[in-house]
Amino acid sequence: MSKEQPQKKKRLFFSIRLQMTLTYFFLLCFILVGCWFFNDYLLERNYLKYKNANLKEVYELLLEAEKKNSFSDSSFESNMLRLCNTYNVSFVVTDASSNTLYSNIKDPGQISRQLRDIVFSRDGIDKKLIEENDEYSMSYMQDPISGLDYVVMWGDLDEDCFFMVRTALESVRESVRIANSMLISIGLVAMVLAIVVIGVVTSRVTRPIMSLVKVSKSMSEMDFDARYVGRSRNEIDLLGENINTLSDRLKENIGRLKTANLELQRDVEARMNADQRRKEFLANVSHELKTPIALIQGYAEGLKDGVTDDQESRDYYCDVIIDETRKMNHLVKRLISLNQVESGEDVMVMERFDLDALITASVNTFAPMCEQKGIKIVYESDPGMFVWADEYQVEEVLRNYISNAVHYCAGRMEIIIKTQRLEGHVRTTVFNSGNAIPDESVARIWEKFYKVDKARTREYGGSGLGLSIVKAIMESLHQQYGVTNYDDGVEFYFELATD
Repeated sequence: MSKEQPQKKKRLFFSIRLQMTLTYFFLLCFILVGCWFFNDYLLERNYLKYKNANLKEVYELLLEAEKKNSFSDSSFESNMLRLCNTYNVSFVVTDASSNTLYSNIKDPGQISRQLRDIVFSRDGIDKKLIEENDEYSMSYMQDPISGLDYVVMWGDLDEDCFFMVRTALESVRESVRIANSMLISIGLVAMVLAIVVIGVVTSRVTRPIMSLVKVSKSMSEMDFDARYVGRSRNEIDLLGENINTLSDRLKENIGRLKTANLELQRDVEARMNADQRRKEFLANVSHELKTPIALIQGYAEGLKDGVTDDQESRDYYCDVIIDETRKMNHLVKRLISLNQVESGEDVMVMERFDLDALITASVNTFAPMCEQKGIKIVYESDPGMFVWADEYQVEEVLRNYISNAVHYCAGRMEIIIKTQRLEGHVRTTVFNSGNAIPDESVARIWEKFYKVDKARTREYGGSGLGLSIVKAIMESLHQQYGVTNYDDGVEFYFELATD
């Protein structure tokens, strides 16, 4: 059977914290690059649309003043001054001879010449047309002297009156450059701050996740004591509480499964032990019955075949057959009695009786046998000692103890029976002098057919069932029983309830 390979520790190459940090970082970079792109490419276009609208507004004001002939009117001057200052616009109005009629600049000569060159389409005028109709034309144009780019609108207010309005583009381009420079500077600072903030935020987000990882790792290693502790009420904390609940239920269910598995193992072992005991029981019964059956068969065949004509021999053969039959009958009765007690078929009849009277009667029964073997049996009567039990079964226990004591008594040849009143119980002891029970046999003497001294047991015709019957009866009564070794003998005891 191959050994289970240890699990390799998995490393995080792309953690959630790193993913979130990189996601926010690239998102910020995308936003900054997008802002720079729109600022650099779209701001100027939008600004030009705005300037075109400004020039048209100045044109409308000039057209209205020309129609009303109100160039010298104070309201026109104030409105035009406001527009020109607001929109950074320069304009000039000339006649057909290029004489300046009205302008908002001190030296309108240059702009007047430019207007004349445009009107009469002189060569060398570099212009990029934006819009053109019957009233005016609009284009991008570079000033030949300053080299600056302008948005220029020109046209005629009437047949003898021409105008030109222009505004420089350098301001917007300078604004774009400044804005891009500021955007880059602010963006770099923002990126540094964002990295710090993202690091802090992702740390706070991933810390409970890592705690959940530790809890789940402990659960995978069958350690259900690890708990998730959350302080905020968010989805991760709810997940942690659910994992805690899952851990508790898994712990409980696994405990139940282990208990059930243990009970199953015990049941299997009990079945195996029961099967083994059944086999041993059959083997022991077969062994116990084999010898008397063989003897009976042999002596019966001898009688049938007329092995002897002597009456005394025939009587001896018959006595052997009768004796072996008696032993077999005794064995079978004891087996039936043991089986009835163990299976519960022999129902206990609980009654209150005088234990002293029962012990006295039993001692009197065994007295002749003890006297024959030279055994002194001692019992000090204690009248009025009433107990609750099945009197017949208790007598069986007592007779088995005294019978064992008689057969194994040695040394000073003495049997001592005592009773001791305890709280709610009476303990009865049966001591016999002789050899102690070997330590390895103390726990086995209650087994069926187990014999410490097989030769002596065979000598007096014992079956090895007496103490098994005692064990079955006392366990049915749910009372204590046992044996104690002493240097000069062995003492068996049993207890009975007085209440």
